[in-house]
Amino acid sequence: MHKIVQNREIILASASPRRRELMALAGLKFQTVTSSYVEDMGLKMGPRQLARVLSFEKAKDVASKHAGVLIIAADTFIYFRGHILGKPQSAADARRMLRMLSGKSHSVITGFSIIDTVSGKKLSRSVETRVWFKRLSQQEIASYVASGEPMDKAGAYAIQGLGAVIVSKIEGDYFNVIGLPLSALSSALREFGITVL
Repeated sequence: MHKIVQNREIILASASPRRRELMALAGLKFQTVTSSYVEDMGLKMGPRQLARVLSFEKAKDVASKHAGVLIIAADTFIYFRGHILGKPQSAADARRMLRMLSGKSHSVITGFSIIDTVSGKKLSRSVETRVWFKRLSQQEIASYVASGEPMDKAGAYAIQGLGAVIVSKIEGDYFNVIGLPLSALSSALREFGITVL
């Protein structure tokens, strides 16, 4: 019988149902608290550093309101030819993003941070996965946007949903594309005394 060694209360500082599912998939016991930190995508730094900073600010915000717990926060975005793509603002914006990514590869970058509010120990890491889209017709883009799935997803697609049919190849951690790199996270949690496997 597999047993996780988890001697700490964990708070996932995220409203994302996908991150909740992935944490549960790893067998972790946790509660969720949404961070009130407003992301500043315009900070002047490289994409991997930006992902770490944004996740850390989310974790720090929740840590300031909760004592005696371990906080985990993450931030995921798409990086394509010098541009950061977050969630589309409208259907037209989603179509624009999908046209931009059609037939090309892009990076999905997730930064995650862990803060121990007891010891003050902090850790931030980032993981990058390369994703290739097949060439999309205008009809495919229109149909996908009409499905509604792209609207709350970074880069306007969900690899774990209908978006699976537009991805031709990935290189790296699949779960990172969904929003939480479980392999890197479980390794990091060991440093806080939590053993997933």
